[in-house]
Amino acid sequence: MVLPVKRWFAIAFLAGAIAISQATALAADDWQIIKLSGQDYLSVDNISRFYGLPAGIAASGEKVEFEAAKNPLEFVSGSREVMINGARSWLCFPAIEQNGKLLVSRTDVAKTIEPLVRPHRVPNVGKVQTIVVDPGHGGYDKGQVSRYGYEKDFALDVARKLRPLLQAKGLRAIMTREGDYFVPLEVRAQIANAARNSIFVSIHFNATNDDPNATGFEIFSFTPRGAPSTSDSAVASSSVNMQPGSEVDAQSMALSTCIYHSLLGHIPEYDRGIKRARFAVLRLTKVPAVLIEGGFLTERGECKLISNKDWRGKLASAIGVGIENYRALGKKQPPMLVADYRKQIKSAPIEPAIQDGNLKEADSSLLDLVGRSAFLAPQHASTPSQRSSLESAPIVP
Repeated sequence: MVLPVKRWFAIAFLAGAIAISQATALAADDWQIIKLSGQDYLSVDNISRFYGLPAGIAASGEKVEFEAAKNPLEFVSGSREVMINGARSWLCFPAIEQNGKLLVSRTDVAKTIEPLVRPHRVPNVGKVQTIVVDPGHGGYDKGQVSRYGYEKDFALDVARKLRPLLQAKGLRAIMTREGDYFVPLEVRAQIANAARNSIFVSIHFNATNDDPNATGFEIFSFTPRGAPSTSDSAVASSSVNMQPGSEVDAQSMALSTCIYHSLLGHIPEYDRGIKRARFAVLRLTKVPAVLIEGGFLTERGECKLISNKDWRGKLASAIGVGIENYRALGKKQPPMLVADYRKQIKSAPIEPAIQDGNLKEADSSLLDLVGRSAFLAPQHASTPSQRSSLESAPIVP
């Protein structure tokens, strides 16, 4: 019997809808929500079973290092720290013990663990034509200062080395500044928002007055709605108000994991983690965005490394590989992990980055977009900036 075409399509559509609804119900049944003080939690055992990944639990106060991590998921009781596929990450809320089980917030399963474990499953991931490379600071804003130079100059050099690598991959690369001048934070975000299918990568270097021995990379994406940032010392009610989130939060976390695994795989510095912050350049961008801290200018050995142009070339290359890995997610291809890179590096070290010394001061397309006046330095005395220059202004819910 031959069915009419319209009727055949109707039956096929109905069968497909039933199959999808059954799969959705099955997935929902996999989660056992635990209510605690009005918040939703899931047990580590439940998370481990769902993803099919072994999970380990360290005692409160312990620190899990990459070499000691035995499982793809390693949690620390009472802490926001977690190791996911060999990269240190930070949950929005601490993992807590209840009736012999370690519990993780439902927010973190959706907003942290899912995009880091399965970034290739994130909707609309990998759709990128333009990379907006943002060298932090500039002009009167020197950024952090070391015995070898200023953060603004090191960041600009990394960006200059990164751009030709991206262009060689067929990507359009725009820099928010190409010389030693200051660009307002809102203008940097405006450039990213105006570009087609863009992602935003801001390059910085770190400093601290608290620990002169602090070292390592860290990478930030925007803090989810209703969650505290990683730097918040306590999860107080004031930190968990309904501040605006980002519609591309999952894509930003996927971008974070791709770049971060490449950084650690190519340049095995101390791993400070994938973190969250409400920095202005992250808050104001409407596209997938990350901010990279490429090491500490206040640590004796690391500031010497950062001052070396060849090391900065390696950093640029590692960032470029991570971006290319993010683009591959659009083909539903799982990203390479830090262990994969380290195996690869043993036989084939990455090539030094191409240097481009012929960059013009300001891209004419940027001047057309935001106006020349946006690039003029404010009329006040030149003083080295502090980290607060990156922090977001007060947010009105």
